[in-house]
Amino acid sequence: MRWLFLILALTASPAFANHPGEDLDEVMADKEPYFEVTNTGKVPEIELFNQNQGRFNLSDLDDQILILSFVPRDCGAACAEQQTLLASSQARLNISPMREMVTFITVHSEDFSDTPSWDLVNWRPVMPSSDISAVTVADKFAKLSQRDGSAPMIHIIDRNTRHAGIFHGTSFNQMNLILYVNGLTNAAHPPKAAC
Repeated sequence: MRWLFLILALTASPAFANHPGEDLDEVMADKEPYFEVTNTGKVPEIELFNQNQGRFNLSDLDDQILILSFVPRDCGAACAEQQTLLASSQARLNISPMREMVTFITVHSEDFSDTPSWDLVNWRPVMPSSDISAVTVADKFAKLSQRDGSAPMIHIIDRNTRHAGIFHGTSFNQMNLILYVNGLTNAAHPPKAAC
C-alpha cells in the first residue's frame, strides 16, 4: 500500500500536486535540516572517465537531474552508508517516470567496490583522471557548501547543469530527497543558452 501511495504521489499531474514551484529550494531547506540550497549556475570543471575509460562529461547530461556523490579512498562507513541510501532512493525513483529524467553518478577511487544494488539503467560509476584523486574532486564540489563538516555530500544538479543543492551525510529524510528531485523534474526549465 505504501508503494502505491508513493507511485501515485510521484506521478500526479503538477496541476493537481502541491508543488512549491519556484520556491522549491527554500521550501526544502525549511523542511530538511540536512539540505542546503546552493543555486549555483555552474559546477566545477572536472575530467571524469567511465568504466571503459571513455570521457564522461556532466554537461552531456544537461537534460537530466543529476544526483552526484563521491566515494574517495578511505571514506569508509560514512560513504558506504550513503551509497546504500542512494541505491535505495534510486529503486524508489525508478518505479516512476522519473527513471527517465534522473541519473545517479558516483565518483569513486580505483579501489571502489559497488556493494549496493544499483540499477545500471540510470547509474554511472565514474573515476577522475589519473592525475587527480576522488578526494580532490569531492573537495572541489565541497567548496560549493557554506557549511562546516566532514560528512559526505550528495550534490543535486538540475537541468542545464545548475547546482541546485546539497544533501549532507545520511541523516536526512530519504523521502525529502525523492520529493525534491520530483519537484525538479516537474519544474519549468529555460532552454540552455547557446555556446
